[in-house]
Amino acid sequence: MSLDANGAREISLTIPVAPDMEIVATAQAAAVGEFIEMPRDKIDEVKLALVEACINAFEHAQARDDLLHLIFRVGRENAREFLEVEVLDRGKGFDQASVELPSPEKTFSGRQKRGWGLQIMRSLMDTVAITSGEGGTRILMRKYK
Repeated sequence: MSLDANGAREISLTIPVAPDMEIVATAQAAAVGEFIEMPRDKIDEVKLALVEACINAFEHAQARDDLLHLIFRVGRENAREFLEVEVLDRGKGFDQASVELPSPEKTFSGRQKRGWGLQIMRSLMDTVAITSGEGGTRILMRKYK
């Protein structure tokens, strides 16, 4: 574990864009959460948000290097310990404004079965920041202990 510029401890992990590799990412998230003694339910929320981020990248990014780059950070802000996960792909990026918001009506009518990933991530994590452009997409998610 190394230190970033703000003194947070971090671990880097690179996984191939391949079936079930999100499980490798969630195992790392669980290990880091356990390291800071985060409650199990919060670790599970981080893991689910991370699965959504990974699957979105696998399905949509078209990463030039066929890799997903992850950074797990633990730090402290205002006396609150946190686990932060950064998910970075070197894909085509996307326009967040063009993403159609899912709704139960669309899902149950069969017009849109997918599209809940960003909503799920935002509902499970304390903060989610997404930046995307021609160089790829970066999702930064934080969960406080």
